[in-house]
Amino acid sequence: MTATPRPPRRTAPPEVTMRPSLFPGVPDDSAPPPAGRPQTDTDAVVVGCGPVGMTAAILLAQCGWRVLAVDRYREPYPFPRVVHFDGETSRVFAAAGIGDALPVIGDSAEEYEFRNADGEVLLHYDAPNVPAESGWPRSTMIHQPTLEAILAERAARLDTLRVVRGDPVTGLTDHGDHVQVTVPGPVLGGAPVTTRWVIGCDGANSFVRDHLGGGTTDLGYAGDWLLCDVVPKQPRTFRPKNLQICDPARPTTAVAGGHGHRRWEFMRMPGEDAQRLAEAETAWRLLAPFDIDPANADLVRHMIYTFRARWADTWRAGRLLLAGDAAHLMPPFAGQGMCSGIRDAANLAWKLDLVLGGRAPERLLDTYQSERLPHVQHMIKLSVAMGDVIAQTDPAKAAERDAAMLAKDADPDELMPRMFFNPIDTGLVRAGPDGTVTAPAGALMPQGRVACGNAVDRFDDLVGRGFVLLTSVDPYTALGSQDSAFLKLIGGRVVRMLPRGTSPELIGPHAVVDTDGVYLPFLAATGHVGVLVRPDFYVYGAAADAPGLSDLVRDLRDRLSG
Repeated sequence: MTATPRPPRRTAPPEVTMRPSLFPGVPDDSAPPPAGRPQTDTDAVVVGCGPVGMTAAILLAQCGWRVLAVDRYREPYPFPRVVHFDGETSRVFAAAGIGDALPVIGDSAEEYEFRNADGEVLLHYDAPNVPAESGWPRSTMIHQPTLEAILAERAARLDTLRVVRGDPVTGLTDHGDHVQVTVPGPVLGGAPVTTRWVIGCDGANSFVRDHLGGGTTDLGYAGDWLLCDVVPKQPRTFRPKNLQICDPARPTTAVAGGHGHRRWEFMRMPGEDAQRLAEAETAWRLLAPFDIDPANADLVRHMIYTFRARWADTWRAGRLLLAGDAAHLMPPFAGQGMCSGIRDAANLAWKLDLVLGGRAPERLLDTYQSERLPHVQHMIKLSVAMGDVIAQTDPAKAAERDAAMLAKDADPDELMPRMFFNPIDTGLVRAGPDGTVTAPAGALMPQGRVACGNAVDRFDDLVGRGFVLLTSVDPYTALGSQDSAFLKLIGGRVVRMLPRGTSPELIGPHAVVDTDGVYLPFLAATGHVGVLVRPDFYVYGAAADAPGLSDLVRDLRDRLSG
């Protein structure tokens, strides 16, 4: 039960003179494109080849679409920036074909501790390296250059994905039914590239966002921090592995960076000279209390970075779309900057796949911002709130904070709100007659291991990805031929979940065993017999009984065709 990529959609009418193919490994078809659809060089151009851009490009190319990913820089940035991702991000990376490499990219967060200036523990998290809600460890500390290299290797194995570095995009012209992209550098020969869609993943200073327009909401949060990336010359164990020092005299972060790297971040204090803080001599002075000096460690990078909190007000205009830092920026205190961008890529890719294939109208893409922006706003505000706790510089207020946190012997979630798995309550999720989205619709579907025959693996890897109608009853007693045909059209599959202990000989077609006891308890807790899960792992809707499964499928069909 594995996912099968769709064949590439490449069509060119004989009378049209096209530039040489950007995808020489992909054979051309002789049939003309459908009526009203222009012939283009590519189906999508992704501007920016960081983790978000590459993930979006890979997810689309895996569906058979011709994707050109371009970046103005000839080489990837050689130093780590992001040092963390969560379990949901791991799940999306696995969907992009790099799941087996995730242990190479980083290691588990293990623990995260907040201390005050006196060294007292204000808060302690344990993050064991075991599967969590998404079937992957809840928190992983990473080495970003290694992640980017693995994404590049994955991209190189896809015939319908071409990555071009060193050619900046200098012009975008939306013609209504296609976009002309100006890439004047030598790699593409200087000729304009035509495409059906453009995704701007080109960072905080996004060219695509500036061209798209629409304004920005800025929360007015700005803080300068000295970032120091260090590699000890001999292997060392740091305990706690990840540490926030809530010292009003100098708020400081010390975290793992994957592959033996370690990151220190020191807040620039009011009135402190930024140039002096950025000097290597200052970095070594601030690192010395941690037993880090030139004799036992290499300082591979030190720089001032400004944390900001803002989002673009418009994520789509015509055929131009934004994702990642081009769409939003947040302080790093919740570790959700890149994670939010990867969620963007996951949400956008499957919708664009349906639109490109003519299986959904273009207005489906309007649900992209309506679904993602509330989640991003929550993460930004949460990050700012966490920063207010960590980076308190008023000694009196810091003392009040310490007293409150030391006195409150509670679950860490009561001190710091949970940041993951915010449900979707608008967009392409099933709502009731009054328009209200009721759980489990909009929830992130958990993942556990399942069994089929002698094979046991994560659900996504064993069953496959895409739309999944997952039930505790025989779905074919309720689904009609039109329902089944529609699910097949959108790349969906039907899976019946059987309880642990079911004998292999009793497992019929389209059935798996709930090895970890994740799915049947989830359905029972929500009072439903089935859920329809979207390709980004969020629940579209649920059915309370077997006849409701057909209603659920038809509801999605009507939404996509209406």
